[in-house]
Amino acid sequence: MGTIILRYGELALKGGNRIAFVRRLRRNVRVALKSEGLSAEVRSVGQRVYVTTDTVESALDPLSRVFGLVSLSPIVQVEADMDAIAAECVRQAREIGLNAERSFRVRARRTDKTFPHISPQIDRLAGEAIVRETSARVDLSKGADVTIGVEVTHEGAMVFGRSIPAPGGLPIGVEGKVVVLLSGGIDSPVAAWMMMKRGCGIIPLHFGQNEVETAKALDNARALERYAYGWRIRPEVVSHDETIAPTLDALRRIGEERWSCVFCKRALLTRAAALADELGANAIVLGDSLGQVASQTLANMELISYGISKPILRPLIGMDKTEIVAIARRIGTFDISTREAESCPFLPSRPITRGRMDKLLEIMERLRQEEGIET
Repeated sequence: MGTIILRYGELALKGGNRIAFVRRLRRNVRVALKSEGLSAEVRSVGQRVYVTTDTVESALDPLSRVFGLVSLSPIVQVEADMDAIAAECVRQAREIGLNAERSFRVRARRTDKTFPHISPQIDRLAGEAIVRETSARVDLSKGADVTIGVEVTHEGAMVFGRSIPAPGGLPIGVEGKVVVLLSGGIDSPVAAWMMMKRGCGIIPLHFGQNEVETAKALDNARALERYAYGWRIRPEVVSHDETIAPTLDALRRIGEERWSCVFCKRALLTRAAALADELGANAIVLGDSLGQVASQTLANMELISYGISKPILRPLIGMDKTEIVAIARRIGTFDISTREAESCPFLPSRPITRGRMDKLLEIMERLRQEEGIET
């Protein structure tokens, strides 16, 4: 059996609510391991979570995708004795391949204050042993090639030579549910992932225009499932044409086709708000990035949001395309989103980019009176 130490970040700041957050985190960790057919014991000690399993290496990948964790390390437990600690540090340094061409540092943490050496002394003594055996260079900065960690507790000492990053954030399920408008493009899957990172269960809502874009949206939903431990993703697909066609036809009849993008987005949000009410979700999520397209100018976002009954969250609002693409590549949705695409058939030749509220209200009233359409 081996042990993996799991580290969480902001959960430690939750005060009296921390117990509930960590309980949810442990639950999601168990789900992650079970989904891979792995058995393990998951327990908390202080501000750490530990996984004990006989399949350590297989467990690292799913655990690295559990929201709420910031990093994890396979550990070796030794006696709380300085010679034993130094010997294990040397063994792990050799296993990692540390040599005279590489640099390292030792970072110790002592929670057992009765241990005779304070943390800087543990760093120095273990570091001296590693230098003697490997001739590696000491680099106390974050730029060191290798960091070897030591934690000394009342139960003994733990040594680790690997620290695997995890996504951080909050455990899925602690912040309720949101409806995410999920297209076949790059942005909306990233917005969904970011809301999952903040502890939300997501309900993807796709407005299908054609088989190509719907297939991409559903594949992106499946890609997001790799991070959804503790939540089951069930995409909803409705007809884009049936949702917006009556409104867009009416806009053409009254000569306001340039407003199609604004009223299209409003129709989608109205349908999303109805689904949120039906499924008990608290908000709607969009993949908007300020100024990216006509419907995402600040002026148009005000009009699009007007009168919608649910809060509208835009987690990408201050990000540029380069930043969004970097996240999409990292989470595995970019290649799906950039497959063959089909353009929107409803896009007008000159869409309104900075609409006015008084004009929106005027058109809404005309649609109601002349066409019998509520928007």
